[in-house]
Amino acid sequence: MLRPETKARARALQILYSMDVAAGLPLVDAVTRLAQLTGPDPTVYDQAEALAEAVVREQAELDRLSLGAAENWRLDRIAAVERNILRIGVHELLKGEVPPKVAIDEAVQLAHWFGGAKAPGFVNGVLDSVARGLGRL
Repeated sequence: MLRPETKARARALQILYSMDVAAGLPLVDAVTRLAQLTGPDPTVYDQAEALAEAVVREQAELDRLSLGAAENWRLDRIAAVERNILRIGVHELLKGEVPPKVAIDEAVQLAHWFGGAKAPGFVNGVLDSVARGLGRL
């Protein structure tokens, strides 16, 4: 049984991913389409939509911090799934509402579920570096 917060992060990732691969897809349409596929869960979708909206709003800053920590990587070389997991993780590190280790662990878990074989280690390394750079670890 997953915690509602974990489900919301996973749904936010799915929303952000769909917006990323279908360039120009509005947030509200991405949320609606995902809800149609996975079934309604209003509490989770409200949290997921709020998280995705914050990530979209802060995307430039989140990407800047991620790339600063991901040595020798360009944004276009990072897969869409990992790119959006990093955005969620960096957003949560900046916001500071959850402990940094929880934000990193949740992002690594998303990478295990949705990313490639090397995604968890990459996400962990980048977010650890970002957290240290922000003085959160």
